[in-house]
Amino acid sequence: HSGLCDRPKNTNVRLSLPAVCFVWQIAMIILFGIFIRYDEESDAHWIEHRKHKNISSDIENDFYFRYPSFQDVHVMIFVGFGFLMTFLKRYSFGGVGFNFLIAAFGLQWALLMQGWFHSLDYTDGKIKIGIENLINADFCVAGCLIAYGAILGKVSPVQLMVLTLFGITLFAVEEFIILNLIHARDAGGSMVIHTFGAYYGLSISAMLYRPNLDQSSALHGSVYHSDVFAMIGTLYLWMFWPSFNSAITDHGDAQHRAAINTYLALAATVLTTMAISSLFQKHGKLDMVHIQNSTLAGGVAVGTAAEFMLMPYGSLIVGFCCGIISTLGYIYLTPFMEKYLKIQDTCGIHNLHGMPGVIGGIVGAITAAAASEAVYGQEGLINTFDFVGDFKDMVPSKQGGHQAAGICVAVCFGIGGGVIVGGILRLPIWGDPADDSCFDDEPYWELPEDEESIPPIVQYNNHMRNKDVVESNFSMEQH
Repeated sequence: HSGLCDRPKNTNVRLSLPAVCFVWQIAMIILFGIFIRYDEESDAHWIEHRKHKNISSDIENDFYFRYPSFQDVHVMIFVGFGFLMTFLKRYSFGGVGFNFLIAAFGLQWALLMQGWFHSLDYTDGKIKIGIENLINADFCVAGCLIAYGAILGKVSPVQLMVLTLFGITLFAVEEFIILNLIHARDAGGSMVIHTFGAYYGLSISAMLYRPNLDQSSALHGSVYHSDVFAMIGTLYLWMFWPSFNSAITDHGDAQHRAAINTYLALAATVLTTMAISSLFQKHGKLDMVHIQNSTLAGGVAVGTAAEFMLMPYGSLIVGFCCGIISTLGYIYLTPFMEKYLKIQDTCGIHNLHGMPGVIGGIVGAITAAAASEAVYGQEGLINTFDFVGDFKDMVPSKQGGHQAAGICVAVCFGIGGGVIVGGILRLPIWGDPADDSCFDDEPYWELPEDEESIPPIVQYNNHMRNKDVVESNFSMEQH
């Protein structure tokens, strides 16, 4: 490929990245100094608060309830998402490294944006943060990391920071509308995280469409060891997804139920994905692309209804359906979207997050509309759907309509926001890589010398297309 390091465009990127990071971090220090304070459970006055509220022990502090879930979610964000993106043969540094950058960049802005909407103390104008705010900030960042998957390898780190800045701002607004104004329930974020993040990323990818991306086709694929690294990300995500969906649910039965429902949906998805992948591949072999991604779709789709009385068999049905839809999406829909809709979806986020997210919203709407006192009990119904305050007269059938409205808001914010931000990212000031140097770490990373001298590796796997296994060499040897 051409020596991209010699291009003036990229020299500017190398100079501008430290400037952006330094300026942003100084801005964060100033804004945190003005607005952010500890909440009562993380403040030194906790001991007084304990005595005033007759709390018997420090174990009642929310830290001890939420921190295990926070650890799991944190691992998912940095290890799970990071390693899932290392499948490209020459973009592993960028996959896991830029994931690290935008997650650390974004969670600071997320604490502020979500704090202004949810945790602002109007008596002193300060945002009071505790362990639940840290979990929500990680959730907020997850939406941007999903969007990153659609444009993986095709943008500069500065473009990713711009994507994250606007993405978190949009996320905080749509989350407030869906959860507070519409009063939809979405514990696992099928709508507010996955649906929004996917359509935000896909819209940006459409706006940044590269008609000559085939110039980088030699690098747009995986090799044996890169797919193994990506499977590490898959397994971390798969194992900790029950924590993701249950992290901010109510203590007690709701949290317990959310973990069980997610656990079962994920298990069903694995078996279905394996079956569909083998069924539709030549010679009945498995495609690693499907195993890395579609096996997680059940966790996405069960998110909204995770804390509802979905029932264990209902969770298995959701996982079963999503395994089929997600895997077939990789086989048929992703190539169709690239060819006819001009959407180049590097990681196939539409199949892992977009469609399963919408399905999750629909499952949540149906489950909420079908809720009854016979199943939940009177107190359980009020507690599960938060029928208090302005919504004390809400009935399950109406709640189902509110859940459906939440899906529409998430899709509209994702597509609308993505089109606007994609237009901004098309400006020539960001220093994006040339068409013939996408999916390559060399423009942005110092690479080990032994790696730089390796000749191009024959491509065998690609997240964009469903390629048949070519065995011509074997046939020639036979002859």
